[in-house]
Amino acid sequence: MRAMWTDVDDILRLGERSAVATAERRELLRLTAYAIAFALLYGAVMGSYAGFSGRHSSDGLILQMVFSAIKAPLLLAATCLVSLPSFFILNTLCGVRDDFAEAARAIAATQAGVSVILASLAPLTFVWYLTSLDYPAAILFNATIFAVASVAGQKLLRGHYRRLIARNRRHRVLMRVWLGLYAFVGIQMGWMLRPFIGSPDAAVEFLRKEPLDNAYIIVGRLIVGAFL
Repeated sequence: MRAMWTDVDDILRLGERSAVATAERRELLRLTAYAIAFALLYGAVMGSYAGFSGRHSSDGLILQMVFSAIKAPLLLAATCLVSLPSFFILNTLCGVRDDFAEAARAIAATQAGVSVILASLAPLTFVWYLTSLDYPAAILFNATIFAVASVAGQKLLRGHYRRLIARNRRHRVLMRVWLGLYAFVGIQMGWMLRPFIGSPDAAVEFLRKEPLDNAYIIVGRLIVGAFL
Protein backbone atom coordinates (compact mmCIF):
# COMPACT_ATOMS: atom_id res chain seq x y z
CA MET A 1 0.00 0.00 0.00
CA ARG A 2 2.82 2.38 0.87
CA ALA A 3 4.46 1.65 -2.49
CA MET A 4 1.21 2.54 -4.26
CA TRP A 5 0.97 5.95 -2.60
CA THR A 6 4.64 6.54 -3.38
CA ASP A 7 3.85 5.85 -7.02
CA VAL A 8 0.83 8.18 -6.92
CA ASP A 9 2.95 10.94 -5.40
CA ASP A 10 5.53 10.36 -8.11
CA ILE A 11 2.87 10.73 -10.82
CA LEU A 12 1.54 14.00 -9.41
CA ARG A 13 5.01 15.44 -8.77
CA LEU A 14 6.23 14.55 -12.28
CA GLY A 15 8.80 12.17 -10.84
CA GLU A 16 11.39 10.36 -12.86
CA ARG A 17 9.59 7.01 -12.76
CA SER A 18 6.47 8.38 -14.47
CA ALA A 19 8.31 10.67 -16.89
CA VAL A 20 11.28 8.56 -17.96
CA ALA A 21 11.22 4.98 -16.76
CA THR A 22 7.91 4.30 -18.50
CA ALA A 23 9.98 3.08 -21.43
CA GLU A 24 9.81 -0.26 -19.67
CA ARG A 25 6.68 -2.27 -20.30
CA ARG A 26 6.08 -2.87 -16.60
CA GLU A 27 6.06 0.86 -15.95
CA LEU A 28 3.50 1.43 -18.68
CA LEU A 29 1.39 -1.32 -17.16
CA ARG A 30 1.78 0.32 -13.75
CA LEU A 31 0.53 3.65 -15.06
CA THR A 32 -2.36 1.96 -16.87
CA ALA A 33 -3.32 0.07 -13.71
CA TYR A 34 -3.45 3.29 -11.68
CA ALA A 35 -5.43 5.07 -14.39
CA ILE A 36 -8.01 2.26 -14.37
CA ALA A 37 -8.18 1.81 -10.59
CA PHE A 38 -8.71 5.46 -9.68
CA ALA A 39 -11.13 6.06 -12.54
CA LEU A 40 -13.11 3.03 -11.35
CA LEU A 41 -13.37 4.65 -7.93
CA TYR A 42 -14.71 7.93 -9.24
CA GLY A 43 -17.07 6.14 -11.61
CA ALA A 44 -18.61 4.18 -8.73
CA VAL A 45 -19.23 7.37 -6.77
CA MET A 46 -20.65 9.07 -9.86
CA GLY A 47 -23.14 6.22 -10.30
CA SER A 48 -24.28 6.39 -6.67
CA TYR A 49 -26.75 9.19 -7.55
CA ALA A 50 -29.48 6.57 -7.98
CA GLY A 51 -29.24 5.76 -4.28
CA PHE A 52 -29.97 9.34 -3.24
CA SER A 53 -32.95 9.69 -5.59
CA GLY A 54 -34.70 6.80 -3.82
CA ARG A 55 -36.35 5.64 -7.05
CA HIS A 56 -34.19 2.59 -7.71
CA SER A 57 -33.93 -0.63 -5.76
CA SER A 58 -30.71 -1.61 -4.03
CA ASP A 59 -29.98 -3.98 -6.92
CA GLY A 60 -30.53 -1.14 -9.39
CA LEU A 61 -28.21 1.12 -7.41
CA ILE A 62 -25.43 -1.48 -7.32
CA LEU A 63 -25.85 -2.18 -11.02
CA GLN A 64 -25.64 1.52 -11.89
CA MET A 65 -22.53 1.95 -9.76
CA VAL A 66 -20.91 -1.04 -11.47
CA PHE A 67 -21.81 0.31 -14.92
CA SER A 68 -20.48 3.77 -14.07
CA ALA A 69 -17.32 2.33 -12.53
CA ILE A 70 -16.63 0.42 -15.75
CA LYS A 71 -17.39 3.34 -18.03
CA ALA A 72 -15.24 5.99 -16.32
CA PRO A 73 -11.91 4.30 -17.24
CA LEU A 74 -13.48 3.20 -20.54
CA LEU A 75 -14.16 6.86 -21.34
CA LEU A 76 -10.56 7.88 -20.68
CA ALA A 77 -9.13 4.90 -22.56
CA ALA A 78 -11.43 5.23 -25.57
CA THR A 79 -10.78 8.95 -25.87
CA CYS A 80 -7.04 8.39 -25.78
CA LEU A 81 -7.10 5.50 -28.27
CA VAL A 82 -9.32 7.37 -30.74
CA SER A 83 -7.09 10.46 -30.56
CA LEU A 84 -3.70 8.73 -30.79
CA PRO A 85 -3.69 7.69 -34.49
CA SER A 86 -4.26 11.22 -35.80
CA PHE A 87 -1.78 12.56 -33.24
CA PHE A 88 0.79 10.06 -34.50
CA ILE A 89 0.28 11.28 -38.07
CA LEU A 90 0.68 14.90 -36.96
CA ASN A 91 3.91 14.04 -35.20
CA THR A 92 5.13 12.35 -38.36
CA LEU A 93 4.20 15.32 -40.56
CA CYS A 94 5.96 17.69 -38.17
CA GLY A 95 9.16 15.64 -38.38
CA VAL A 96 9.23 14.47 -34.76
CA ARG A 97 8.08 10.89 -35.24
CA ASP A 98 11.20 9.56 -33.50
CA ASP A 99 10.00 11.25 -30.30
CA PHE A 100 6.51 9.77 -30.45
CA ALA A 101 7.25 6.94 -28.01
CA GLU A 102 8.29 9.47 -25.39
CA ALA A 103 5.26 11.62 -26.17
CA ALA A 104 3.01 8.58 -25.73
CA ARG A 105 4.64 7.85 -22.36
CA ALA A 106 3.96 11.44 -21.30
CA ILE A 107 0.32 11.00 -22.28
CA ALA A 108 0.09 7.71 -20.34
CA ALA A 109 1.51 9.34 -17.20
CA THR A 110 -0.94 12.23 -17.60
CA GLN A 111 -3.87 9.82 -17.95
CA ALA A 112 -2.89 8.21 -14.65
CA GLY A 113 -2.63 11.63 -13.04
CA VAL A 114 -6.07 12.68 -14.27
CA SER A 115 -7.58 9.51 -12.78
CA VAL A 116 -5.93 10.19 -9.43
CA ILE A 117 -7.28 13.75 -9.48
CA LEU A 118 -10.77 12.50 -10.31
CA ALA A 119 -10.66 10.09 -7.38
CA SER A 120 -9.55 12.90 -5.06
CA LEU A 121 -12.63 14.90 -6.13
CA ALA A 122 -15.05 12.01 -5.53
CA PRO A 123 -15.98 13.22 -1.99
CA LEU A 124 -17.19 16.51 -3.51
CA THR A 125 -19.48 14.59 -5.84
CA PHE A 126 -20.80 12.59 -2.89
CA VAL A 127 -21.55 15.80 -0.96
CA TRP A 128 -23.26 17.29 -4.02
CA TYR A 129 -25.57 14.27 -4.22
CA LEU A 130 -26.36 14.68 -0.54
CA THR A 131 -27.44 18.29 -1.02
CA SER A 132 -29.13 18.25 -4.44
CA LEU A 133 -31.34 15.74 -6.23
CA ASP A 134 -31.63 17.78 -9.41
CA TYR A 135 -30.58 15.41 -12.21
CA PRO A 136 -29.51 17.99 -14.86
CA ALA A 137 -27.51 19.79 -12.16
CA ALA A 138 -25.84 16.49 -11.25
CA ILE A 139 -24.82 16.04 -14.90
CA LEU A 140 -23.35 19.54 -15.03
CA PHE A 141 -21.56 19.06 -11.71
CA ASN A 142 -19.89 15.87 -12.90
CA ALA A 143 -18.98 17.55 -16.19
CA THR A 144 -17.37 20.31 -14.12
CA ILE A 145 -15.42 17.75 -12.09
CA PHE A 146 -14.08 16.18 -15.28
CA ALA A 147 -13.20 19.65 -16.59
CA VAL A 148 -11.28 20.48 -13.38
CA ALA A 149 -9.39 17.17 -13.56
CA SER A 150 -8.61 17.80 -17.23
CA VAL A 151 -7.27 21.30 -16.54
CA ALA A 152 -5.08 19.92 -13.77
CA GLY A 153 -3.99 17.21 -16.19
CA GLN A 154 -2.81 19.90 -18.60
CA LYS A 155 -0.26 21.00 -16.02
CA LEU A 156 0.98 17.43 -15.68
CA LEU A 157 1.26 17.07 -19.45
CA ARG A 158 3.25 20.29 -19.72
CA GLY A 159 5.65 18.97 -17.11
CA HIS A 160 6.10 15.67 -18.92
CA TYR A 161 6.51 17.49 -22.24
CA ARG A 162 9.17 19.87 -20.92
CA ARG A 163 11.98 17.61 -22.06
CA LEU A 164 10.46 17.19 -25.52
CA ILE A 165 9.87 20.91 -25.96
CA ALA A 166 13.47 21.64 -24.98
CA ARG A 167 14.55 19.23 -27.70
CA ASN A 168 12.25 20.60 -30.41
CA ARG A 169 9.86 23.56 -30.13
CA ARG A 170 7.38 21.85 -32.45
CA HIS A 171 6.37 19.71 -29.51
CA ARG A 172 4.87 22.76 -27.81
CA VAL A 173 2.41 23.17 -30.67
CA LEU A 174 1.75 19.43 -30.84
CA MET A 175 1.07 19.31 -27.11
CA ARG A 176 -1.60 22.00 -27.52
CA VAL A 177 -3.04 20.14 -30.49
CA TRP A 178 -3.27 17.00 -28.34
CA LEU A 179 -5.11 18.87 -25.60
CA GLY A 180 -7.64 20.24 -28.09
CA LEU A 181 -8.05 16.89 -29.83
CA TYR A 182 -8.46 15.02 -26.55
CA ALA A 183 -11.07 17.48 -25.26
CA PHE A 184 -13.02 17.42 -28.53
CA VAL A 185 -13.14 13.61 -28.68
CA GLY A 186 -13.68 13.22 -24.93
CA ILE A 187 -16.83 15.35 -24.79
CA GLN A 188 -18.51 13.46 -27.62
CA MET A 189 -17.27 10.10 -26.31
CA GLY A 190 -18.72 10.87 -22.90
CA TRP A 191 -22.10 11.58 -24.46
CA MET A 192 -22.02 8.36 -26.49
CA LEU A 193 -21.23 6.26 -23.39
CA ARG A 194 -24.01 7.74 -21.25
CA PRO A 195 -25.54 7.23 -18.75
CA PHE A 196 -22.78 7.72 -16.21
CA ILE A 197 -25.07 8.97 -13.44
CA GLY A 198 -28.37 7.25 -14.14
CA SER A 199 -31.65 9.11 -14.47
CA PRO A 200 -34.10 8.31 -11.63
CA ASP A 201 -36.89 8.19 -14.22
CA ALA A 202 -35.17 5.68 -16.52
CA ALA A 203 -34.31 2.02 -16.23
CA VAL A 204 -30.74 1.10 -15.34
CA GLU A 205 -28.87 0.25 -18.53
CA PHE A 206 -25.28 0.26 -19.74
CA LEU A 207 -25.95 2.46 -22.79
CA ARG A 208 -28.90 4.60 -23.74
CA LYS A 209 -31.00 3.28 -26.62
CA GLU A 210 -31.73 6.82 -27.81
CA PRO A 211 -30.34 8.08 -31.15
CA LEU A 212 -26.89 9.64 -30.96
CA ASP A 213 -26.86 13.42 -30.59
CA ASN A 214 -24.22 16.12 -30.75
CA ALA A 215 -22.79 16.45 -27.25
CA TYR A 216 -21.99 20.14 -27.65
CA ILE A 217 -25.59 21.05 -28.43
CA ILE A 218 -26.91 19.02 -25.49
CA VAL A 219 -24.39 20.49 -23.01
CA GLY A 220 -25.25 23.97 -24.23
CA ARG A 221 -28.94 23.32 -23.56
CA LEU A 222 -28.17 22.02 -20.06
CA ILE A 223 -26.14 25.12 -19.23
CA VAL A 224 -28.85 27.45 -20.51
CA GLY A 225 -31.52 25.50 -18.64
CA ALA A 226 -29.56 25.66 -15.38
CA PHE A 227 -29.60 29.47 -15.41
CA LEU A 228 -33.15 30.06 -16.67
